[in-house]
Amino acid sequence: MIKQIFITLALAFCTMQPIFANEDIQRPESYNLLRGVEAINNDQLEEGLDFLNKEIEENPKNGYAFVWIASIRAYNSDYGKALTAVNLSIKHLPKKDKEYMAFAYSLRAEIYKGLCEKDKAIADYTEALKYSPEDEDLYENRAQIYYEQEKYDLADDDYNKIISLNEGSIYGHLGLGRNDYARKEYENAIAHYDYATKLASDYSLAYSFRAESYMALHRYNEAISDIITALEIDYDEKAYNLLLNVADSAFIELESRMKIQCSKHKTDNFWPLFLGSIYEHTEHYNAAIEQYKNSFDLERTPGAPYRIACCYRKLGDYESALKNINISIEIDSINSSYMLERADLLYELGKTKDAISQIDKYIDANSEFYYGYYRRGFYKDNSADYDGAINDYSMSIALEPTYAYAYLGRADMYRDKGEKELSVADYKKVIEIDTIPGNSSCAQYAYMELGDNEKAIDFMNRIIDADSTDAGNYYDAACLYARMGQLDTSLEMLKKSFELGYRRFNHIENDEDLNALRTLPEYNELINTYKERHSSEVESSAENEFIEQVAEVPFTKEYDICKVKCTINNLPLHFVFDTGASDISISNVEAAFMLKNGYLSQHDFQGKQNYITANGDISEGTIINLRTVEFGGLKLTNIKASVVKNQKAPLLLGQSVLKKLGKIEIDNNLKILRITHTEAK
Repeated sequence: MIKQIFITLALAFCTMQPIFANEDIQRPESYNLLRGVEAINNDQLEEGLDFLNKEIEENPKNGYAFVWIASIRAYNSDYGKALTAVNLSIKHLPKKDKEYMAFAYSLRAEIYKGLCEKDKAIADYTEALKYSPEDEDLYENRAQIYYEQEKYDLADDDYNKIISLNEGSIYGHLGLGRNDYARKEYENAIAHYDYATKLASDYSLAYSFRAESYMALHRYNEAISDIITALEIDYDEKAYNLLLNVADSAFIELESRMKIQCSKHKTDNFWPLFLGSIYEHTEHYNAAIEQYKNSFDLERTPGAPYRIACCYRKLGDYESALKNINISIEIDSINSSYMLERADLLYELGKTKDAISQIDKYIDANSEFYYGYYRRGFYKDNSADYDGAINDYSMSIALEPTYAYAYLGRADMYRDKGEKELSVADYKKVIEIDTIPGNSSCAQYAYMELGDNEKAIDFMNRIIDADSTDAGNYYDAACLYARMGQLDTSLEMLKKSFELGYRRFNHIENDEDLNALRTLPEYNELINTYKERHSSEVESSAENEFIEQVAEVPFTKEYDICKVKCTINNLPLHFVFDTGASDISISNVEAAFMLKNGYLSQHDFQGKQNYITANGDISEGTIINLRTVEFGGLKLTNIKASVVKNQKAPLLLGQSVLKKLGKIEIDNNLKILRITHTEAK
């Protein structure tokens, strides 16, 4: 919010010339001040700061320079220096310059928000409104704080003021609806959202908020309709989260509606992606994989194979997961999520050295994020590199002092090295931090290591009670009881984790917590039983795997133009292979021929601007859906193409198809296009 406010203010105050009618206001026009503001307006903040500091050296009471310095400091989250500067600006700015006084107080309000001093922020917004009583943004910002403080009546006053200032604004109505939702007055909230959708029918959040209220009333069909509308407008993130939430309560209705959307938007890769998300959320992993594959077939984006990898990981099929994350990285080699996922998959496959090498790359790209160091420490921990693990756990703690698992890992390493005092201190720190039992808790181990088995067991039981369906919780219990020497109970917990789907066999084999359990013959029998079951599970899901294929497509050359034989909706044609074109394009003559001869139907014409004239001519700019595009043994379905007016225009094959294919090499000697692509088995 600080950065957003800063940018808005910078645009509003990009000149030092007075813009109000008050002729008594004479803003300074010194060289350093003007150059500083100019640099800010050009996004050159460091240069702007240099000029403004020079201005202060020459004119130490220039409130205008101080407010701009404060805004740069606030933008960089340097709140201490920002607060000092803005206080000096308020002290030295002429009180009759209402525009800049409002600027200064609203900026200080944002700084106080950054410092979590909300009452002071409210006071400053109130002060800013004295200077700028018709500023809708100030009312909205103050109302947001009132909302966060659950002072809904005060927030209502500000939202109603916004409406009185601007009847056409939807933000006041959205705010009033949100307040009613917080009060659990869902019908009233819906009424406000109804009005907002009438004011701005293309604003997705209005539908998302209304869907949330419908869900609270268990009116799921109406909620689903609003979620779909929001997603159709701009793939609204709130709508996406609600999509997953409604799947828990109205899965059948939601599944049916999403299948209709997939059929309705055959060329849009987002709808099968959404449907896949629903299946993944409800643990229908094979169905999710199929939909993600459909999305990938429509558009070769890295997100689909990443989600497929996540599904395979949840199924315990780490080999298939790794193949798919490799596809994501091939498309987007710098995405940190993909790097981290690949490192974890390599670890799960027992390739710890490769996992460490991969997470090194992740840390290079995210050197200030604690979790990468923790994961690398974990890999080293489980490969007996105690010193290396301690170093990484310490780095993680330095970057995030409240992450309990890093203290636990380091404590275990100190324990194994015989450094008792250091290990005890870290175990105590775990208990201090980790106080609420949950899926990510680890205090049970610390209690046990400190000799309090009773508290350890009680804490573990409360974790399981909080989520008795989580396989990982039972695995943690197996580890705890094994460390305590209660092997029968440990074996029972391990079996329960397997029954719930725990399949991390490489981690189990490397986990020192289970060392005592491995002495039991029942342990090996249990492991072998579930390994065999796991093999059959993996085999049954293998049909969804992607495999890499290479197609060789012959082409001819005419004046340096590559031409390839193809069939479009079963009509033999030639296209020009054009990497510079954005889509497939065809002339209006070809399109008219296809329509008249049954290769196109009325249902293939898409978009609001598309039409066919009375004599059957197809207008320029019409978007059509090509049901099949085939060449060189490759078959693509539901490809968008545009119609051009030039009757002699060639059939161009552009990026809308090329991006679905993968790696393309042009062999001019053999006159072959060599296309490396992925497809399902």
